[in-house]
Amino acid sequence: MIKREDVYNIGKITKSHALKGEVVFNFSDDIFDKTESEYLICEIDGILVPFFMEEYRFKSDTSVLVKFEGIDSAEATRQLLGADVYFEKSKAIESGEEDMSLRFFIGFKMTDENGKDIGVITDIDDNTQNWLFIVENTKGEEILIPAHEEFISEIDNENKIMKMVLPEGLTEL
Repeated sequence: MIKREDVYNIGKITKSHALKGEVVFNFSDDIFDKTESEYLICEIDGILVPFFMEEYRFKSDTSVLVKFEGIDSAEATRQLLGADVYFEKSKAIESGEEDMSLRFFIGFKMTDENGKDIGVITDIDDNTQNWLFIVENTKGEEILIPAHEEFISEIDNENKIMKMVLPEGLTEL
């Protein structure tokens, strides 16, 4: 069984394409094209299900036409429409890809340089040019931390911990 903490969101299936079972997949991270993964994980009725790709081709910089095994008609694609698409964190780590999506870090615990808890990364705000980690602090409040590599001093993928060196007072804003 695929666990939610073992995957991260890379996009959404938005519509059917033609009659042979292809779907349009709008992605925020093209890690699936940079690794040897044979499948993508789609959320169907709250369950994470792997779908093996027969083929895919880029439609634009942010979308791909995907043909999954066993999905051979427009009718069969209906179960996938609107489905969030995920990728396994372990495969992303194995790929050594340096420019993977920051969404990979959702669920990581964030600490300061002394190991003091800042909180847990719950989402990424990518609505501006400078992306932000949305962090739920130890008081249950939401704080925004710049997602900039100069603030990240260490990442422990195994224990899901991100150590940050932040300007004084930033976490109190």
